[in-house]
Amino acid sequence: MSPPGSCWPTAAADPSPTARTEAGFHALGDLGYEGEAAILTVPIKKTPGVNLTDEQKQINWLQAHARARAEQANALLKTTFKALRRVSLDPSQIGRIVAAALVLLHIEHGRTT
Repeated sequence: MSPPGSCWPTAAADPSPTARTEAGFHALGDLGYEGEAAILTVPIKKTPGVNLTDEQKQINWLQAHARARAEQANALLKTTFKALRRVSLDPSQIGRIVAAALVLLHIEHGRTT
């Protein structure tokens, strides 16, 4: 796996991002994923000498809040299941493993219906 900030995450993304976007799936990215609007929603960058509007600040805050929840969930899974700490699988295949780990986590915490 490449170091954080490299091009690996977007290069390894689903080969048909348009199909995922059309199906209503859209991922959140940070400012490091500039230029990936087809598959990621990134925050609005502040340009030199121009301040962000209140609406743009609100959009950035909402996105940061959503990403923080996802980061929390990711951290919980990785601390609970050590095998998820160093995964080098294709991102399209890891989803099933994470889904199974999430089911086990829900069972462990009594969050089943």
